[in-house]
Amino acid sequence: MTAEFRGPAGARAAEVTRALGAADCGEVAGDPGRRAQYAADASNYRQVPLAVVFPRERAHVLNALAVCRELAVPVTARGAGTSTSGQAVGAGVVLDFSRYFNRLLALDPEARTATVEPGIVLDDLQRAAAGHGLLFGADPSTHSRCTLGGMIGNNACGTHSLAWGKTSDNVVELEVVTYRGTVVRLGGTTREEIDRIVAAGGERGRLVGELHRLARDELATLRTELGRFPRQVSGYALEHLLPERRFDLARAFTGSEGTLGLVLSATVRLIAPPPARTLVVLGFEDAYAAADAVVPLLAHRPLALEGLDQALTDVVTRPETRAAIDTLPAGRAWLFAELGGEAAELPERAAALVETAAEAPGNTGGLVIGDQARARRLWRIREDGAGLATRRPDGSEAWPGWEDSAVPPERLGSYLREFRALMARYGYQGAVYGHFGEGCLHVRIDFDLTTPEGTAAFRAFSAEAADLIAAHGGSLSGEHGDGQARSALLPRMYSPRAMALFGRFKDIWDPDNGLNPGIIVRPLPVDGNLRIRPDREPLPLVTVFAYDSDGGDFARATRRCVGVGKCRTADHGTGVMCPSYRVTRDEKDSTRARARLLHEMTRGDLLTDGWRSTEVRDVLDLCLSCKGCASDCPVGVDVATYKAEFLHHHYRGRLRPAPHYSMGWLPALARWASRAPGPANALLASRLAPLVKRLGGIAAERELPRFADRTFLSWFRRRAPEGDGRRGPVVLWVDSFNNHFTPEVLRAGVTVLEDAGFTVRVPGGTQCCGLTWITTGQLGVARRVARRAVAALAPEARAGVPVVGLEPSCTATLRSDLPELLGGDERAAAVGRATVTLAELLERRAPDWDAPRIGARSLSQTHCHQHATSGYGADAALLRRMGVDNTALNSGCCGLAGNFGFERDHYEVSVAAGEQVLLPAVRAAGAETYILADGFSCRTQIAQRTDRRGTHLAELIAGALRPAAGEAPGTGKGTGTVAGSGNGAGTGNESGTGFGRE
Repeated sequence: MTAEFRGPAGARAAEVTRALGAADCGEVAGDPGRRAQYAADASNYRQVPLAVVFPRERAHVLNALAVCRELAVPVTARGAGTSTSGQAVGAGVVLDFSRYFNRLLALDPEARTATVEPGIVLDDLQRAAAGHGLLFGADPSTHSRCTLGGMIGNNACGTHSLAWGKTSDNVVELEVVTYRGTVVRLGGTTREEIDRIVAAGGERGRLVGELHRLARDELATLRTELGRFPRQVSGYALEHLLPERRFDLARAFTGSEGTLGLVLSATVRLIAPPPARTLVVLGFEDAYAAADAVVPLLAHRPLALEGLDQALTDVVTRPETRAAIDTLPAGRAWLFAELGGEAAELPERAAALVETAAEAPGNTGGLVIGDQARARRLWRIREDGAGLATRRPDGSEAWPGWEDSAVPPERLGSYLREFRALMARYGYQGAVYGHFGEGCLHVRIDFDLTTPEGTAAFRAFSAEAADLIAAHGGSLSGEHGDGQARSALLPRMYSPRAMALFGRFKDIWDPDNGLNPGIIVRPLPVDGNLRIRPDREPLPLVTVFAYDSDGGDFARATRRCVGVGKCRTADHGTGVMCPSYRVTRDEKDSTRARARLLHEMTRGDLLTDGWRSTEVRDVLDLCLSCKGCASDCPVGVDVATYKAEFLHHHYRGRLRPAPHYSMGWLPALARWASRAPGPANALLASRLAPLVKRLGGIAAERELPRFADRTFLSWFRRRAPEGDGRRGPVVLWVDSFNNHFTPEVLRAGVTVLEDAGFTVRVPGGTQCCGLTWITTGQLGVARRVARRAVAALAPEARAGVPVVGLEPSCTATLRSDLPELLGGDERAAAVGRATVTLAELLERRAPDWDAPRIGARSLSQTHCHQHATSGYGADAALLRRMGVDNTALNSGCCGLAGNFGFERDHYEVSVAAGEQVLLPAVRAAGAETYILADGFSCRTQIAQRTDRRGTHLAELIAGALRPAAGEAPGTGKGTGTVAGSGNGAGTGNESGTGFGRE
């Protein structure tokens, strides 16, 4: 037995994996790494599967079921794995339909239907339908990664279900296969069709006949207990078996959570959306007042009526989103009402809605949002709710488990008051948000799942909450399904007769109980299989980074990932995260998988090697350390930091990969090369260059950057002061990349800063932020380098002098990484607070500066680290001020990402990431269009993969400040002193040349 399959569970996994691999089931994996990736979904639960199968076609699904039947192994179907109730994890075989089994099979714009495979992502279907002016009505907040199969499994609803219904309302026909291998088509059926199917016999005839008898025997229960209001999703949707509902087996199957059969294809209904929409935001004193106002507002026929309270907005950190929040109507809760119709009628309808809201007690005002960009930012808060609500403003953790209850809308206010009172009795807190228009609430609660006492309280609270929802005529689940979180509570909502009916329904479909056992009927306990085991201490792992936001606890940091799966989004319009997943579309290359394996490492049962784990090393391999996840992940998972931490310990005392030496030590090598740049460049251009690359682990296809003939520091320290310095001093951070390879960028920065009225200083000596050592996990060296940088910058920073960075990756390192790396060092924190980008400085400290007008057009590539730490808002504002017609590309990461894209094993992924948006956009840009790219990596990728050159913002501005005579860069005069050198005498105040203007 190999080391991958140790112990009884490992032996069983090996047996099942071998059998599946021999049976033509598609791609099969049973190694601990894959099993760990699929051990959890977006819920509180964890079950380690024996194997994971990635079917490419329907035959693979049928073959996998045959193997599992033979081996008596249960099967769990999985789409994006974003289920919050635990129904996408299982201890048998997991079938991931999202990777390959995800095609659009047909789209009929006249019939307004589409036929899809279950793994298709909703947004992919929406893009195809949009070409015909159509869309699929159900649109959950996970629309960018959830699959149609998963939506059918949970009967997903979404923001616009108020107008367009649940998934079940939009399903026309399903083709499904049972655990026993019977393939059936499901849809609405007449009595004559039922008789014909039953008469034909066979397994299909048996199935339909028994289901028809079930419905005939239980008409009273179906009519009185089921389908009472739109968001009654808990249990099976047996009301669709009623004759007046056309005995619609497709709709009855929808919401069955993978317990009855597996979807092979689905035909769904498409709708034509209204020609125009507008968002109206209504403020209220509290969430109770917002809930009470719902019913009168429904008379205005909104497409959506969503609610959220201030506890959710308080945890938003992204600057542009916070700016949108700050302009909301006063109050501690809001309703987002979307109206749809003809553009001409919407202003009047919006005004009428605001007027109705004003009559509601506790209303604080209304605001019609005409700016669509601003509306999207506000909607993003609601879409990210499941992630945002996972951390409270004080940093404490909150959990799903009771986040999906629904009541008839007229009961929402009273239910919310009693529910909050119940939470208060248990000492719980949580942010409330959800589909107020349909009485559906989402709330993540700060359960204590780390102790036996806390888990017992969680169990008791769940039972009382179930009784409360039943008392209000509601449903335990309003759209997420019951899963393991609520299945055991269903008897508190339904009568024994209804529960027996559910069991009979399940047994007709799946008499072997082979599909997702323990869900809905014969349930698993509410507090079983919890991801956090109160009886198990995580491995004691000493870390280098401080993890202040997680109480210094690395295990707690890794469990920030709650599985909402935003990192699996392939649409570049949603941010940077996650570049490698967008290329490979493989779960292992998602932020979620990386965080999960790191968490499994801290548990120490499935992955037992701690920091030496090869499974964790391999899953981190394609992480670009772009830091996109630090801002794009709603919970702020920062895999770049976790990766640096892991690599530090993993290779400690061992030989490292070659790139860790060649590129991790690049700043030191560059300092050496700068003493003799001519010979160094000659070597890199000689016949020995391929050998240099091979020894350094660098891709043969990459051209090595050339060292500048003269570093920026040597130029700066031989120049005379210039400018009035009326705004006072700034410290220009001299990063290693621009200093040694593109000093013209730093020289341009000096020109701009001096023209704006600042006196430019640079740190004494030759400093480095330590970035390359951080990204390669050489944290001991990184800390020493970082301490030197902090010592040089801290006196100025503490005196209120801004530190201006021109290389975004280094600016981000000073701003966020060094305070974490040097945890507790107040000097590092001061440097972080003082560090700004060029645009931020000019916008904040020089708003009256007469910026040059540049009548030009540009495309801009936002560096990933800038996206993560400061955003592009200041740059965009400055460019507008200068009259530049700029288009900020939604390109995500350029793909080069420092050392990543130079490494031999990463070249193809690096290029593929760049080719998704950035590089084609650059090639398509007109020759007169500037390509703005502040990042050295971004400019390098552009230069090496296109015939264009990237321009730094500082270069663009400096070019416009040059004399009309066309004076070339490097001429004129400039100013400069060395920070910390007293009055600037000596080497810090010598004559020289630089940019200038008359």
